Amino acid sequence: QVQLEESGGGLVQAGGSLTLSCAAQTRTFNEYSMGWFRQGPGKDREFVALISMLARFTRYAESVKGRFTISRDNNKNMVYLQMNNLKPEETAIYYCAAGEGLFGTSTAQYWGQGIQVTVSS
Repeated sequence: QVQLEESGGGLVQAGGSLTLSCAAQTRTFNEYSMGWFRQGPGKDREFVALISMLARFTRYAESVKGRFTISRDNNKNMVYLQMNNLKPEETAIYYCAAGEGLFGTSTAQYWGQGIQVTVSS
């Protein structure tokens, strides 16, 4: 069982930066890939970024490449999403998730409750 809790959301102006954090309660954190997903108003939940168990590789949605950075600290059971140059269309609820391998929206095993990020124009 893995419990996830996001923090760090809020309101930011377009072009600004925000860092999301996700705290995991589990004894086996380093056995999971970790990911960030988001769901905007009236939209389906979509993949944002993923990091492997030991942080050896990362994967990003095309729309965020070069602007977002995912990282993790296995000693602290934490995963982060650094978001730069945010756009108004990236206003969404952001979710932290845990799973196996290159998991996606439908194959994530555990989800956080989500945190609101609002980008004003």
